[in-house]
Amino acid sequence: MKQRKYLVTAATGKTGVYTVQYLLDSGHAVRALVHSEDERAESLRKLGAEVIVGDLLEHDDAIRATQGVDGAYLCYPVRPGFIQATAYFADAARRANLSVVVNMSQISAREDAKSHAARDHWIAERVLDWSGVPTVHIRPTFFSEWFVFPWVRDSIVKEGKITLPYGQGRHAPISAEDQARVIAALLTDPAKHIGKTYPLFGPVQLNHDEIAEKMSTLLGRKIVYSPSSLKEYRERLESYRLPEFMIQHFEEVAVDYQNGIFSGENNVIAEITGKAPQTVEAFIEANRSAFVA
Repeated sequence: MKQRKYLVTAATGKTGVYTVQYLLDSGHAVRALVHSEDERAESLRKLGAEVIVGDLLEHDDAIRATQGVDGAYLCYPVRPGFIQATAYFADAARRANLSVVVNMSQISAREDAKSHAARDHWIAERVLDWSGVPTVHIRPTFFSEWFVFPWVRDSIVKEGKITLPYGQGRHAPISAEDQARVIAALLTDPAKHIGKTYPLFGPVQLNHDEIAEKMSTLLGRKIVYSPSSLKEYRERLESYRLPEFMIQHFEEVAVDYQNGIFSGENNVIAEITGKAPQTVEAFIEANRSAFVA
């Protein structure tokens, strides 16, 4: 195997960390773009990654990050600026003649999305497509890690309740680690995937009553789904001092969830990586300590 070098942006994030690890384990070199020097960046350095500090909203940083690499994973947080960052990144990727960019989008990305972040992702996909840079878009449903975010986890731990305003919508939770396996596979063997958009799902669709039942069994205590109203949900998110851009996104995707936008199953992960994705039960078991008070 010929060793290649790949850029991983948001390298200390949920999917970024695992992507760095998978690429290094496969014998490739990795440049990890981080926003600041901290213990997470140092951990990546100890794994063997080249760590650089930069900001995707700085054109010069995008150019510096992409120079000398073969392909890149582009990931941007739920915050304003993604369209600008994508335009900068597309220009940098063209200059560097990258063989592939794997773009982290989201399943709610569409032209008529009410979430500003979801619509930004849809436009960002178009920017990459128009640029001519060889690109693969991935659109995951909700991460399994969503359950350990404080505004979800805390009510589970303290009250035995999942209090999301999701109605009886369904989704197949997908772990960040499974997504990283897909990302690494697309980066290292992109030829047949260029130009495609892949929705990513876990193995089984569930509603939140069913998820609560599985949590109850695994954690040995009663967990129930007690859906909140959108107003209550906003107030809860505000109490965690989340930025308005993020709150607006979470509110609108809750409506999307109720309307079935996050539902679906497919075999994409197994077909691309040769391994089936993790079940929600396996995720809860692996993260049992997160659900203990």
